[in-house]
Amino acid sequence: MSKQMIDYWYDYSSFDTWQFWVIVGMIIIPLVILYLFIDRKRIFLLGFFGLNIHIWMVYIDAIGTRFNFWEYPYKAIPLLPIHFGLDTSFVPVLFIFLYQWTLIKHKNFYIYSFLVAAGLTFLLKPLLAAHHFMHLKSGANFFYLFLGYILIILISKGITNVFIYLHTKEEKSKD
Repeated sequence: MSKQMIDYWYDYSSFDTWQFWVIVGMIIIPLVILYLFIDRKRIFLLGFFGLNIHIWMVYIDAIGTRFNFWEYPYKAIPLLPIHFGLDTSFVPVLFIFLYQWTLIKHKNFYIYSFLVAAGLTFLLKPLLAAHHFMHLKSGANFFYLFLGYILIILISKGITNVFIYLHTKEEKSKD
């Protein structure tokens, strides 16, 4: 199976295709922007939250790919079933900046994250599908993807909140 995946990648998704470079851009550009503009005072909080988003994105995407709910015809790395640029960089960085903005502006994270999830689901994902960066299969639809984003947001923010609570509790016990 691995040889077939690599052969497919060479034929349809390697360095000489524009799709490959779009995916590479989705990996590198957000990380450069993150490096330049992340709030250095909150870097560990934001990084921890972003890592949570990244991990859950990869898990959900791997499950969806494994159960044939969707597929990604173009890949940056041929052996990974996930959309590497979207899951590992673009979406986590987007949510890191959203979290940073809600902390600075004292806005409701959940409302804005649901709006961003809706934008990702109902604007970006159809655009990706139109250009064949992803294909929905086996009865999957964009609403299910939206629910997946909401689940990822809630789990990631919940885990982050638990760690904030434990850290705050420890700091108070030192006083």
